[in-house]
Amino acid sequence: MSENTGLSEGDYGILDRLDLFGEGSLRQQELADSMDWDKSRLSHHLTRMEKRGLVRRKPLDTDRGVQVTITPAGKSALDEARPVVSKAIRKHFFDQLTDQDIESISRLAGKTKSSS
Repeated sequence: MSENTGLSEGDYGILDRLDLFGEGSLRQQELADSMDWDKSRLSHHLTRMEKRGLVRRKPLDTDRGVQVTITPAGKSALDEARPVVSKAIRKHFFDQLTDQDIESISRLAGKTKSSS
């Protein structure tokens, strides 16, 4: 992915979550939980992203937490990467599905928890 977008999968995942789940900002622990990453891994990754100007971290006044915010450069990189990622998903997943696969997925998607 990085050769086409300048973002690693981790970069994209972080920026995407900040944009979609946090409207541009999340507590660092919420971000780690959403990615199923440990605090250390996320912290190291965010340090690299901060150096590239993609995110900003700020300690919270109310507790020991840290707020992670997408920067304008990060938002721009994310917006440029989304069509590339969408095209790759279409090519490597959706275009590989048969009519039978689509029918099965559609049937499964129509089920509710109570019917399973």
